[in-house]
Amino acid sequence: MTDGITNILVVGIGGQGVMTAAEMLARTALDQGYDVKKTEVAGMAQRGGVVSSHVRFGPKVYSPQIDPGEADLLIGFEAAEGLRWLPYLRPSGVAMVNTLRLTPPIVSAGLYDYPADPIAELASAGIEVHTFDAGAIADELGNSKLVNTIMLGAISDYLPFPSEVLKACIVEGFRAYKPKLAEINAQAFDAGRAAGH
Repeated sequence: MTDGITNILVVGIGGQGVMTAAEMLARTALDQGYDVKKTEVAGMAQRGGVVSSHVRFGPKVYSPQIDPGEADLLIGFEAAEGLRWLPYLRPSGVAMVNTLRLTPPIVSAGLYDYPADPIAELASAGIEVHTFDAGAIADELGNSKLVNTIMLGAISDYLPFPSEVLKACIVEGFRAYKPKLAEINAQAFDAGRAAGH
């Protein structure tokens, strides 16, 4: 963290909830009184394309863009995407990566080779990396769409505000729009928090 600014990179494949997770982080930081900037890039606009979102917050943030070597947190919703964005993480940063392997269209199109073992490559990078199967945790809870809440729970103890603040923002959001999902998302957040240690 430089100048009191926290840089978070959220990456994955379209349809995984990457944009929603980034929005939740941005909204929570805003509620905490931070200046927040966010950018989103959908590499291929359809489901299954590569998606990334930069979230930056602090006393004053001028640009939404995170430069290579500047991210404090890397949240990888998919293993190879976590590996591909690793150069953006600062040496003291933390990567939280879902072990899920999905082959994005850029691989089938021959533009990018899918790494043989992205998790092993991440582990050998010499930085703090936590990997776990968020999909399996979601399935245990009975709803495969819980992955983004699980990933947010996993990084919640690495944020400059209490994890309960982020959890409350997520749960309140569901209470307002999908009340039936509020309680299971609270459970998913806690399960992710346990997995991220």
